[in-house]
Amino acid sequence: MEQGAARERATDRPSPPSGDSARVPEQGRARTPAAGPAARAAYTRPAEDSRPTARTPGPARTGAAAPARGEHTHGEDPVPRPPVPAPRVVRHSVRGQILDALRTALVGGELVPGEVYSAPALGERFGVSATPVREAMQRLAVEGAVEVVPNRGFRVTERTPRELAELAEVRALIEVPVMLRLARTVPAARWSELRPLAEATAAAAARGDRAHYAETDRAFHRAVLSLAGNEQLLAVADDLHRRSQWPLISAPVLRHGDLVADAAEHTALLDALVAQDLTVVRSLVREHFAGSDGLTPPRATSGSFLDPA
Repeated sequence: MEQGAARERATDRPSPPSGDSARVPEQGRARTPAAGPAARAAYTRPAEDSRPTARTPGPARTGAAAPARGEHTHGEDPVPRPPVPAPRVVRHSVRGQILDALRTALVGGELVPGEVYSAPALGERFGVSATPVREAMQRLAVEGAVEVVPNRGFRVTERTPRELAELAEVRALIEVPVMLRLARTVPAARWSELRPLAEATAAAAARGDRAHYAETDRAFHRAVLSLAGNEQLLAVADDLHRRSQWPLISAPVLRHGDLVADAAEHTALLDALVAQDLTVVRSLVREHFAGSDGLTPPRATSGSFLDPA
């Protein structure tokens, strides 16, 4: 009977699993249970708390939600911002304005050749300190318009007719060949774009405004020479042009008709450049420089490049 009971208990015992399911997982190794896709996905997905999240560096969390970026919290000091530096263009702007005013006074004859002017006195006249006036005068000294007088100020340069004639000759040597080359290569439409500049010189001449005429005349010549695409040429020619506009020691009274006639040469020059008439271009430029752009009487040096061929 005991043997029969044992056999009955053996038959009631469940059969052991077969195949891989009978193998015992090795200790320390994580294995995916033999389950369906949903169970496998649940096993491989990390828990919510273990997901790495991107957080903005800041104070440690104390259980409260971290403030969103840009959100202001009471009691929290705002992030300090570096101070914005003040623009450092004021002094240069004042110096530039004083330089323009002094150039206008020179061309207009308000600053007399041979006279000495102090920076403090001119500063009082313009309502500024002596520093920007002194800096502007030093620039004019480099340009040759004034000369430094130690412990006194600046003396306006005394020019002679020969000096201005020499400047006109150098200008012609530089600009005539360039303009002849431009006459062969620049399209007529580009010359038409310079008409307003020529008209501005004519308007200043009609008013008898020598200072404004000097500015518009330089603007016209710069625009013409800029078509050559040579910045060094432009700088040298502009410096020579400005030097030629400083007054003579005893300049005679300029007739209004001479200034108007000189301004008309700009329009005539554009017409010749459009027509590619090289002979007229050469003649007009020489005559224009010989008259020092209408600011002094026409003159020529014996045997110079300016003498008519």
